[in-house]
Amino acid sequence: MQPTYTAEAEAYRQKVQAFLAEHLPTNWRGVGGLEGEALTEFVKQWRTTLYHAGYIAPGWPAAYGGGGLSALEQVILAEEFVKAGVPSGGPNDQFNIGMLGNTLLQWGSEEQKQHYIPRILSGEDTWCQGYSEPNAGSDLGSLALKATLDGDQWILNGQKIWTSAGHLADHIFTLARTNPDAPKHKGISFMLVDMRQPGIEVRPIKMISGESEFNEVFYTDAVVPRDNIVGGLNNGWAVAMTLLGFERGEAAATTPVRFRAELDRLIDLARARGLDQDPVIRQRLAACYSKVQCMRFLGMRTLTGFLAGKHPGPEGGIFKLFWSEYHKVVTELSLDILGAEAMTPTGRPPSSAFSTDDMGAPNSSASWEGTFLNARAGTIYAGSSEIQRNIIGEMVLGLPKEPR
Repeated sequence: MQPTYTAEAEAYRQKVQAFLAEHLPTNWRGVGGLEGEALTEFVKQWRTTLYHAGYIAPGWPAAYGGGGLSALEQVILAEEFVKAGVPSGGPNDQFNIGMLGNTLLQWGSEEQKQHYIPRILSGEDTWCQGYSEPNAGSDLGSLALKATLDGDQWILNGQKIWTSAGHLADHIFTLARTNPDAPKHKGISFMLVDMRQPGIEVRPIKMISGESEFNEVFYTDAVVPRDNIVGGLNNGWAVAMTLLGFERGEAAATTPVRFRAELDRLIDLARARGLDQDPVIRQRLAACYSKVQCMRFLGMRTLTGFLAGKHPGPEGGIFKLFWSEYHKVVTELSLDILGAEAMTPTGRPPSSAFSTDDMGAPNSSASWEGTFLNARAGTIYAGSSEIQRNIIGEMVLGLPKEPR
């Protein structure tokens, strides 16, 4: 559960600290202190710096352009990056690196790896995820996007929805039904699709926060090369579950570091408003602290699996369920601390709809209000909390399925 920081590990920590000192300005206060074009430009340049240093995919094998770091070294890297207030990649690398890249390393052919992995690392290709459909969200096996083989290419017709950052992507990894006569989980294939073609239309969806991170994607005779199926024809369900395992569980050892930093910022907000001595607020803050510590220990358990060479599996649902439900609670508390000001937020808004706000961000009411609104979606995307409970009950605890 608890990692042991050996002398070698601490030596690596000093190496990371030296890297940060070399590449960050002397007056650096954290990426949360930047806004607008300055923030966008810094993140872009920082990702390039990480790419050239081998830190953009620190856990990947060096043979494929990764850093070849151990799981413990990756935790140290995350800890130091959070302390410095810098991102671990670009805004799309959750999809590029964490999801598709990891999945290609496990399921992709050598030709697919040689073609796509360098482009993913460099950022030349920008990917999004095409899973959910209007009638196939939590019940993903009911997806109906139709793929018809025509010579050396597949023709796609249908729709996806809730496609995160789809309006910014030029490629989409998508699930399509390649055998309509097979049982619903058996006739699905995992495809790599170029979005830069006339047969694909992206329509942004405006969220309650005012942002448009999610999209609808329509396929009308869109073309996919025959060889762009990952993991074999009609084997897409297994590939998709591998990817969801990475999405739900791989960051379990590093994400709690960010949640702890966010909680520290909330405690500072309570102190600034004289509420740190309020017995109810103190009790709620203490409950949040205990949950962050539980997340940390869950992460350490995940880390021991990585050290043993295990890939994320259904156990990833435990962490996903825990953090998403927690983030609703802690952001609700933030609005109670803000009081009436939460109804008329001012200041810097959060820069991301998918995670805690940037380290170093000011304690503005707009930052907390935006994070609160975005936290609602965390219990839905990557598998709703209800689905996570089913996965945990059936696939982790071995409980019987509910009767139909």
